[in-house]
Amino acid sequence: MPIGIDAFDDEPEAALDVAPGTQPYRVLAFLAEHDDQAFTQTEIHEETGIKRGSVGAVLSRLEDCGLVRHRGRYWAIAEDERLASFAAQRAASSASTTDDYYGEDEA
Repeated sequence: MPIGIDAFDDEPEAALDVAPGTQPYRVLAFLAEHDDQAFTQTEIHEETGIKRGSVGAVLSRLEDCGLVRHRGRYWAIAEDERLASFAAQRAASSASTTDDYYGEDEA
């Protein structure tokens, strides 16, 4: 679906364009939830359910964008201001599914 040229021109270059449900989103979400740890590709595969062969490609693309970093076999979330909005968005969406959001049952 095309967008108008005004939207194209106004979109900040630093915007994080990772759609929910995609493999990059799942990897970022996992690493953001565990931002005090680093993981191997195998561990990321096991925790996210992403095919083992796809994890490396996803991590490489995310690294090219500056969203993850690695040393040796280990990968971690990067320190990038774009990820602050990502984390806030994830927190808001997960908060909307808690019991407090829907209130108590009236049964």
